[in-house]
Amino acid sequence: MDVVSICTVVLHSPWLPLALVVLVALDAPFPMLPSETILMTGYAAAFADRDFGAVALLILAALLGCVLGDLLVHTLGRTSTRLVARHVERAGPVAQWVTSTMLTRPLVALVAARFVPSGRLVSTAIAGRVGLSVRRFVPCSLASSSAWGVYMLVAGLLLGPVVADSPLVGLAVGAGMATVTASAFGIYYRLRMRRLRREALAAEPGTADFVAA
Repeated sequence: MDVVSICTVVLHSPWLPLALVVLVALDAPFPMLPSETILMTGYAAAFADRDFGAVALLILAALLGCVLGDLLVHTLGRTSTRLVARHVERAGPVAQWVTSTMLTRPLVALVAARFVPSGRLVSTAIAGRVGLSVRRFVPCSLASSSAWGVYMLVAGLLLGPVVADSPLVGLAVGAGMATVTASAFGIYYRLRMRRLRREALAAEPGTADFVAA
């Protein structure tokens, strides 16, 4: 069996939704996993086949995996494990903004960070570290997971014609799209943070050292 045949079998397997629940959930503490690429390409294959039942299953799988993974990292954040703490420290300005926003506007923090590279891990971990209750966290996780799910769904719809011709090319394009869009969100966030710092410096010159830090 060649590589194309293997990709075709995987993308049309009845076990794909269940596998994606696990993969998307584990992607929360381990963001290097290719959950976005596989989900996006799975959507594309379902749209190419006009199998809307499969699309619905993938939507549910993505949402369930997102919430379960978010709850896992939220719990890890409460215990301040090394796995979570290391990633939060590396996030720098992203972690600072999420921390300052989480208690007052957790929905904004979780939705915005979802589209920044490693932002899901950072934001959900910080939610646990600052003591955001599960009762407040779950609705925000559902909202951010839904926003991400819609983005994946649209990307898969656009990718459908590519997968119809070659699932292997679809996987490659899906990986490229996931990387480019994540990088674009990251660049936008950094530019926005720089602008906000400049505005803060202009408004309160006496706090320049604090803002720069």
